[in-house]
Amino acid sequence: MASSPQVSRREARRAAVFMLFQWDVTGQPLGSLYEGEVDDYTQHLAEAVAARAEELDARITEASDDWTADRLGAVERNVLRVALEELDEATVPREVVLDEAVTLAKRYASDDAARLVNGILGRIVREERGA
Repeated sequence: MASSPQVSRREARRAAVFMLFQWDVTGQPLGSLYEGEVDDYTQHLAEAVAARAEELDARITEASDDWTADRLGAVERNVLRVALEELDEATVPREVVLDEAVTLAKRYASDDAARLVNGILGRIVREERGA
């Protein structure tokens, strides 16, 4: 698969969340969901999240009061997975990761989803800072 011209990280992040959502809901192999040319960052991010989904879900569940990752909606779950991957890679400023995650949850799910994502990510960041 040839690389497409670079897109912004914001566009790549949104594309990765969308592909991961489809992967999560349909169970199809991630590679089968690539349509046309996929930006390198989008592909890297989606594949990294898919490879670590179980580990990322465990962190999400641990940081949630009343939710397990599998009880979250697929949008929220994948927004959180992408955000955690970016936080772990430390290639995107923490504030940008948090803001983008909340924006994606609000745009593709609801205000309640955005608050949930913000609360879970905030708890994870606070706990990691204290560690």
